[in-house]
Amino acid sequence: MAAYYKPACIRFQAALICRVTSYKRAVPCVMLLLAVLLLSAHGQFGGGRFRRGYGYNNPEQTREQEEMEKALDPAFKEDTFTFARLKFATDDDYRFGGGRRWDDDTPDADLTLAYRMYQVTSLKVRPGLNFIDITPQELAKYPFVYLAAAGRMVLNDDETAAMRQYLLNGGFLMADDFWGDDQWHHFYEQMKRVFPDREPVELTLDHRIFHAVFDFKKLPQIPSVGAFMGYRLSYDPGWPYFEKSHDPHFYAIYDDKQRMMAIICHNNHFGDGWEHETDDESYFDTFSEPMGYPMFVNIVYYATTH
Repeated sequence: MAAYYKPACIRFQAALICRVTSYKRAVPCVMLLLAVLLLSAHGQFGGGRFRRGYGYNNPEQTREQEEMEKALDPAFKEDTFTFARLKFATDDDYRFGGGRRWDDDTPDADLTLAYRMYQVTSLKVRPGLNFIDITPQELAKYPFVYLAAAGRMVLNDDETAAMRQYLLNGGFLMADDFWGDDQWHHFYEQMKRVFPDREPVELTLDHRIFHAVFDFKKLPQIPSVGAFMGYRLSYDPGWPYFEKSHDPHFYAIYDDKQRMMAIICHNNHFGDGWEHETDDESYFDTFSEPMGYPMFVNIVYYATTH
């Protein structure tokens, strides 16, 4: 397949947010200076060599979590990068994502991604699973949060206010794992409750986030593993695509200073790219390795340096 990003040697140094202890300071409180040599997607993410097959709590997974734990300085165990996943209520209407919920793809997606970040960067990464409620107290601990099954999310009034406060105070949201027109409209309506006066802005390929570390040559798109294994498609069939087509769409929500507060990955399923990297070698080689992990690195780098 055509290369999705330039396989050149790229060295970057980034001060990455690790963790905050107050939502009023959802800005860098502990800065880790990274010097990461990214060779190429094939070299960096193993070219298939490091693909791991495991079920929850098998010996290899346990070993990886213990390895990450041992790498933490006991005096700075809280000063780590944490992959935090939001919990939320869902709309049961099938149009908004079938049976998907906030925990779609977990635990393997979360644990695999965290280990990959530990494996190929100099980040100290919090091991284990980190599921959090949408409350000021929980959000305050994590400057970067992830939202799966975004097209089914339903926020109550308290969660709406907490999300607004969190993002305006410096937090960052990555929304993922939803397809088609109906799911987009549902998610859009929920986010308009958070920010009635702000519109998502569609990002084109020339935006810096697609070139921050890995230089993408086309917008990345990761299908659910079943869509690829069953139909060899790069998108999920079965949803209406009359308005936006089945091409990938990325949107940002900005604050008044034009800081990106959220990236919305519509017609994408990055979580499957992390969870199912072991299911089929061609899925790993086509999606997980060249898009799933590199785009996440770009997002984290951009979010924590802009």
